[in-house]
Amino acid sequence: MPLPRPASPKVLWADMREFWRTRPRHQWLAATLAILIPVGIILAFYFDAQTNIVPPEQVIYVNDWPAARSDAEIQAKQRQDQARREALERERREQFQRIDEGLNRLGI
Repeated sequence: MPLPRPASPKVLWADMREFWRTRPRHQWLAATLAILIPVGIILAFYFDAQTNIVPPEQVIYVNDWPAARSDAEIQAKQRQDQARREALERERREQFQRIDEGLNRLGI
């Protein structure tokens, strides 16, 4: 039994036109929705994938120190930075303690 010859695109197009010409309006609506809903889902995934993929610009400040500064100046600056860091840590710890006390009062 020989296989049928493949049809040309013209014949396929004419057959599809004839098929859809006889369809009622609700089938046209269903076909349109059947095409638009997956396209909409694919577009939603595409645009969502483009969101938040580039990290924001980050500005890095660099201190410029004179080359002739002494060890005493370096150590004084380090002590000053350490004191400021400890003060910030102490303030942060106190904030957490206040939150913890408030939660303890609520029984949490």
